[in-house]
Amino acid sequence: MNAAIRGISSMATRQVLAELARAWTGRSGVPVEIESVGGVDAARRVAAGEPFDVVFLAADAIDKLAANGHAVAGSRVDLVRSGVAVAVKRGAPRPDLSSEPAVRQAVLAAPTIGYSTGPSGTALLKLFERWGIAQQVQPRTVQAPAGVPVGSLVARGEVALGFQQLSELMHLDGIEVVGPLPAPIHITTVFSGAVCAASGRPGAVRELLAFMASADTAGIKRACGMDAA
Repeated sequence: MNAAIRGISSMATRQVLAELARAWTGRSGVPVEIESVGGVDAARRVAAGEPFDVVFLAADAIDKLAANGHAVAGSRVDLVRSGVAVAVKRGAPRPDLSSEPAVRQAVLAAPTIGYSTGPSGTALLKLFERWGIAQQVQPRTVQAPAGVPVGSLVARGEVALGFQQLSELMHLDGIEVVGPLPAPIHITTVFSGAVCAASGRPGAVRELLAFMASADTAGIKRACGMDAA
């Protein structure tokens, strides 16, 4: 029996990677085991030399691992593009997201605002700075702990307005996804995979990544709230 390819990823791609891995195993007979944790923790563990074969993170995080010799240079494969959406607790009033000024007003009106530790959270804080409201809303912003979906804080009533990747919001109970951010302020993250330097099976990983990036997988990605990269 083929030994499993062992991978690690951030939480944002947990669902889509599980579906892609299942499809690859069905096609190739090679099992894939992917552990999903907070993105910062995933990068740290790969950098520490844990014996993973493949790592899936935001493209810039993959590049940092490669630059430091923890991922194989030139092995990065872009897989999906993931956009940020906005969620409220089920039954709560739905804010207007039709324009940039409307979203800014919704943020200013929200008693609490949730965001993630991932790249989408960083981009959101930069947007608040560009709007000139960062200091004004800072006391009302809540960063979800690493690995904890922002939507779970929304469902529990701990935050009124939650911002995170659509893929992490769309399957959670107790919340309503109001919609994506409008085009002028749309926040999109490219998630990629790469061969870990610690892997003894680089050829097998490259075959897996080629499949995950292929046109055959576009439907899986759409079903998980993402687009092909």
